Amino acid sequence: MPQVGIVMGSDSDMAVMSKAADILEELGVSFEMDIISAHREPDEFFEYAKTAEDRGIKVIIAGAGMAAHLPGMCAAIFPMPVIGIPMGGGALNGQDALYSILQMPSGIPVATVAIGGGANAGLLAARILATSDAELLARLKDYKEGLKKSVIAKNEKLKECGYKNYQK
Repeated sequence: MPQVGIVMGSDSDMAVMSKAADILEELGVSFEMDIISAHREPDEFFEYAKTAEDRGIKVIIAGAGMAAHLPGMCAAIFPMPVIGIPMGGGALNGQDALYSILQMPSGIPVATVAIGGGANAGLLAARILATSDAELLARLKDYKEGLKKSVIAKNEKLKECGYKNYQK
């Protein structure tokens, strides 16, 4: 049974949303992924959000651009955490979506990551779930240790070859 719902309003958001899915998959967190629009198919959207808890969803990650209503509408209906990912692009390069997701009214919180921050949304969802899952918490600690080792290795490579010869 999936614990995280990943939703996006359009397949144009897939590149960012797949980063959240990749992190969850790496950490062994079950998820479902849907393309669903609060604007273009409101009945289907309301059904999705109203039934998410019954389907075992504990956190929703919702990506949206421009007016960015999807995360806020999920939070208005779904009683557990919602993480919003503002999408880049558009006339304001994602700033409109960022402000839309951040400026939720009192009582309807949405956790918000950076514009295009799919990986961090996946990590935040996992961290929320890890508050009651010791095995997931251990996997998150291992993941963080892997990040540390990666930076150490990159620094060692830099020291060895110098900045002019450093290749990613």
